[in-house]
Amino acid sequence: MNPSRPVTRRQLVLGSLGAAALSTTSARVLAAEYPERPITFICPWPAGGTADRSMRIICQIAARELGQPIALDNRAGASGMIGSKALSSARPDGYTIGQIPISVTRFSQLGTVQLDPLKDFTYLARTSGQTFGIAVPANSPFKSLRDVIAKAKAQPGVITYAHAGIGGATHVGMEQFAQAAGVRFNAIAYKGGSAALQDVLGGQVDLLADSSSWAPHVEAGKMRLLATWGEARTPRFKDTPTLKELGFDVVVEAPNGIGAPKGLPAVIEKRLRDAFRTAVNSEEFRKVAESIDAPVMYQDGPDYRKYIQAVYQQETELIRKLSLKELMAKG
Repeated sequence: MNPSRPVTRRQLVLGSLGAAALSTTSARVLAAEYPERPITFICPWPAGGTADRSMRIICQIAARELGQPIALDNRAGASGMIGSKALSSARPDGYTIGQIPISVTRFSQLGTVQLDPLKDFTYLARTSGQTFGIAVPANSPFKSLRDVIAKAKAQPGVITYAHAGIGGATHVGMEQFAQAAGVRFNAIAYKGGSAALQDVLGGQVDLLADSSSWAPHVEAGKMRLLATWGEARTPRFKDTPTLKELGFDVVVEAPNGIGAPKGLPAVIEKRLRDAFRTAVNSEEFRKVAESIDAPVMYQDGPDYRKYIQAVYQQETELIRKLSLKELMAKG
C-alpha cells in the first residue's frame, strides 16, 4: 500500500475482517492441536491421601478424553500453598494445571501465600467435597463429643488434637467448633493428615481432626468417630451425628477444585473444562468418591469462580472472628 495514499474505509473494514479471520483460524488450529504432549497436574498434597486419590482418578478419566497422559506432581507443604503458588506461577499454556485448595482464599488474606485467588487462576471445575470429622482411638475415655466438651471445660487447653496444618480446613474447623462450644484445645500441627492419624492411633494425641483418613480405622474398630462436619450425616457413618445436629453452627466441606494459571487461551480452557466435566460426572469417579467419603459437588469453571469469590468474602469475616492472624503468629 502506498503510504502517501489515504486509507479508505473499505480497506480498514477488509483489514479488520482479515485479522478476525486469522484470529479465528488460529484459535481453531490451537483447539485442534491441543494437547500435543503430556500434561502436568500439580497436586498440593502428599501421595496416598484422600485428595491425592481423588485427583488421580479424575485425571485418569480426563486424560482419556484429552488423548494425552496427565502426570501428577505432588508438591505438598504449607497446607497446600506450595503447590498453589507453583500453579499460579506456571505458563498458561494448558500443560500445567492442578488442584486449587479452597483454603487459598484464606491463606492469601493471611499473607502466607503471595497470590490473589481472584485474579491469578483460571478456574476449570469444582469436583468434590470432603467428609471431615473428629475421631479418637477405640481405647479413648471419650465416648462422645459431650465427654470431650465436659473435660475441655473443666481443664482448658489440656485436650490435644492433631490437624493437617495451621490455618487449614481441619485446624480452622476445629477452632470454629471450640469457639462455638466455649472451650479451648491444644492444637498440634502436622504436615498432612496421615502423620496426624498415626500419632493419634499411637496415643500421643487425644483427638484427630481430619478428612476421612480415619474411616477404615473406624470400620475396623480401631477408632471411634465422635462427629462429622457436613451439612448432613454421611451415608457411610449414618449413626454419627454432625456438629450442626449437636447444636454447633459449624459446617466444613472444603470442596476441591481444578484450575490453571491466569491467561489460559479460551479454546484450551473450554477443552479442559469439557474433559473435567466428563471426568467428575462419570460413574467411575463417583464410585471412588464414595469410597473416600468425598461427595461429588461439581461446578463448571465460571460457576466455580463465583463460588470462590463468595468464599473469599466469608473468609474475611472468619479471619476476624477467630483471630486467625494472631493464631498464625503464635504458630
